[in-house]
This record gives sequence, structure tokens and C-alpha cells, in this order.
Amino acid sequence: MALPELACRSVEGRIRFAAIEPARGGTPWSRAELAQVFLGEVGALMKRVRAKEGRREGPPDLEAKGEHEWADGCWSVLGGAEADGVDLERALATRMDGVGRTRAVGAASRPERRPFRHQLGGPKCRPAECEAIPAI
Repeated sequence: MALPELACRSVEGRIRFAAIEPARGGTPWSRAELAQVFLGEVGALMKRVRAKEGRREGPPDLEAKGEHEWADGCWSVLGGAEADGVDLERALATRMDGVGRTRAVGAASRPERRPFRHQLGGPKCRPAECEAIPAI
């Protein structure tokens, strides 16, 4: 199934949920709530990935959960993009075209990546390195 067809099915799902919500005493989800759903799906996916890497306990059906979590994430992106008026197929194609040019042209001029701030407090952190990173 192609991206436009999947996006259409995602919208159909959102329409069904929008019809059900008032019966439950709620309202159809806003764009902000759709974005929150996406973040929740990313969190669920990360729990599954960490379990697959042996960094946390996971369910016995870990592989099936992986398919489910990736699909939920895609569903939330497709529905959220549509609700926000984004032509995701066009935007993704444009972005992928840009990524190829950016990497080819600017790769050598990129500064070395610094660790995230939360990584600096770990056992490998040296005070001089911590001080060298500007505050965000």
C-alpha cells in the first residue's frame, strides 16, 4: 500500500474516533493531542527497543509488539500531519532530496558532535569537558 492510501486510511480512523469520542463524554482530538499521541507512541517504541537490547524487561511477544509499535507511530504521524495540513508525501520527498545534498556538500565542514547534557554527569564526564559546553 502506498503512502497516500495509508494516509487516507489514517484519516478514516481519525474520523471514526472523532465520532466515538462525544459518546464517551470527550471531544475529537486536537492537533496538540495528536502530537501527544505520537510522543506516547515513541515512548512505547523506545521501551520495546530497550527490551530487545536487553536493557529492560520486555513482554514475551517482543517481535509482535515491535510491529505494533512501529505501525502505531506511523499511524499517529500520518493522522497528525493531515490534521496539521501537511502533505507528508511531498514534505518527505523534499526532505530526502535535501538530506542527500546536505550530507554530500556539508559533511566535512560539520563540527564534531558533543554529548548531550544528561550524558555529562556520568562516570566518563570530566569537569573540563563539562565546562567547555555552553549553556543551552
